[in-house]
Amino acid sequence: MRKFTLAALLVLAGIAACGQTTKALFKPGTLRVLLLSGRNNHEWRETTPYLKKVLLSTGRFDVRVNEEPAGMSAATLAAYDVVVSDYCGPRWGELAEKALVDFVRSGKGLVIVHAADYTFGTMPVLGDHMTQAGFTEPPWTEYGDMVGAVWSAANPHTHHGKRHIFKVKFTTPDHPIAQGMGESFLADDELYFDFLMRPSAKILATAFNATEMGGSGKDEPILWTVDYGKGRVFHTALGHDVTGLREPGFKVSFARGTEWAATGAVTLPPKLEEQEFNADAVRALVVTGGHSYDPTFDGIFEGYPDIRATVDPHPGAFRRDLREKYDVLVLYDSVQELPAAGKKNLQDFVEAGKGVVVLHHAVIDFNDWPWWWRDVMGCRYLAKPDGDQPASKYLHDVDLIVQPVATHPILKGVGPQHFIEETYKDVWMSPTNLVLMKTDAPTADGPMAWISSYDKSRVFVTLMGHDRQVHITPGYRRLVHNAILWTAGRLK
Repeated sequence: MRKFTLAALLVLAGIAACGQTTKALFKPGTLRVLLLSGRNNHEWRETTPYLKKVLLSTGRFDVRVNEEPAGMSAATLAAYDVVVSDYCGPRWGELAEKALVDFVRSGKGLVIVHAADYTFGTMPVLGDHMTQAGFTEPPWTEYGDMVGAVWSAANPHTHHGKRHIFKVKFTTPDHPIAQGMGESFLADDELYFDFLMRPSAKILATAFNATEMGGSGKDEPILWTVDYGKGRVFHTALGHDVTGLREPGFKVSFARGTEWAATGAVTLPPKLEEQEFNADAVRALVVTGGHSYDPTFDGIFEGYPDIRATVDPHPGAFRRDLREKYDVLVLYDSVQELPAAGKKNLQDFVEAGKGVVVLHHAVIDFNDWPWWWRDVMGCRYLAKPDGDQPASKYLHDVDLIVQPVATHPILKGVGPQHFIEETYKDVWMSPTNLVLMKTDAPTADGPMAWISSYDKSRVFVTLMGHDRQVHITPGYRRLVHNAILWTAGRLK
């Protein structure tokens, strides 16, 4: 008996330690959000990431996404303060459904977005359109109680008219979610009408549903709250697609509603300025022009609050002194000629000790300017033969493996890379470069990324980055991110 008791105590201690470890994985001081998705009759693959982005951009939340809610249990939810549902699909089963109900009743929060109020066959009568949508199970009645409303299959059945722009008016302006947001905001969305509202729903905002838009001709509830057990539920009927989610009124009401559901209070401001960048973010000027590129290139700089990237193509990129405005120059251009004023501004920037990151085809820049290719970049892609140096060559769609060959902060978290890439051959390389990554591909010269020996600035060069097959690779994104931070003196 004593052995069993000791074993049980060890198990309980392990569970407690595991719970503490789980919570430690979240950003300190934030509200922990579990975002449910993976099924929806809307484009959840687009809306779910955007909802996550809205919450993270406030700095108030840390967010995890669960695309298989049917596997939830009480243990799954234990670490979270609030659940946000972007889910509309089949029921989850008794274990997961009970876990969510108990979670909210215990004092936690739940947020329902748009079609998440339609799910689980919450209509009192399962109409043909519900069966066609895959809702063949008995309704989950308690879910409708938490949401504060259900859809009606009987006339007048819950529906929406034409998607349009409409005004959402606050009816309870003194509620913490609404305080300071003004009388109304605009939405670009579907406008649901004829919900079967539960008495527990407390309406925060409505919208007039014009008959010329296929609506009901009356004010319809859009935002409401429900007190459920000790917990709190916030519902928004908005959120049909990313266009709707991008509306300022949606973003601020959603973020404040999520905070209220989690805590019962609201600290987020009524005008939500998305904090996409840290106050001390590296200011990077990204120069393009002279070479086409996939739009996926722009995505390389997204999702990093420590880098604020501004794209400015030729011919205007070097039209003024850059030293006060930017910390790092990121080149993804392919240009030979640069006016004298532009050359001076570029040289002044580099000699001031600012950072330089050169990507892929930018190594062809300024072939006739030795200071640039010999001293700064430490390489030269020859557009034409020069003396005993042959013209450089390129080859598309090479199955390429690139290996780290040094220890350097830029390589932190990068590792070996494998992608389909354009390779360069017969590129002049300075023997004083510190090579960071190499390949054995016969269509390349070997070095694929290096630090220049230029002593007045930090300069990183990589021959990688031709198209989307590289741009979307996490290792390449990490490499460029690290390079920008290091050349700015922010990465040790």
